[in-house]
Amino acid sequence: MADPGHDIARAEARLPWLMGAIAILATLAEVARGHVRAGGGLAFGAALAILNYRWLHQATSNLFAAGQTRVPRMVVAKFALRYPLAFASLYLFYKSGWLPFTAILAGLFVPVGGILIEALIQLRDGWHTA
Repeated sequence: MADPGHDIARAEARLPWLMGAIAILATLAEVARGHVRAGGGLAFGAALAILNYRWLHQATSNLFAAGQTRVPRMVVAKFALRYPLAFASLYLFYKSGWLPFTAILAGLFVPVGGILIEALIQLRDGWHTA
């Protein structure tokens, strides 16, 4: 039987790559269709979502680190700034109309796509080891 800790570490390492690949492919697909502004909005939303994921992952990893008494201030700052930064940037683009707001919202769902692909990978690995 495979080591669950090893599987989790591999999944955690794979997720940012999966999210990045989805973001790049979706952005290129929009640009190829001639929707450059929508591609930019999708790329911005995806970048915001991936940054949010990375900061959340970093914060939780530091919080659960064994033997650590204090969480670094920068990690706390990133954790605290995640939502205000996201809401401020979304509001800016919503009000300015510079990038399509719906494309930005679609980009925010890129981590969901990465998680779904990772779930399929985990299911495949589980069936192969059973």
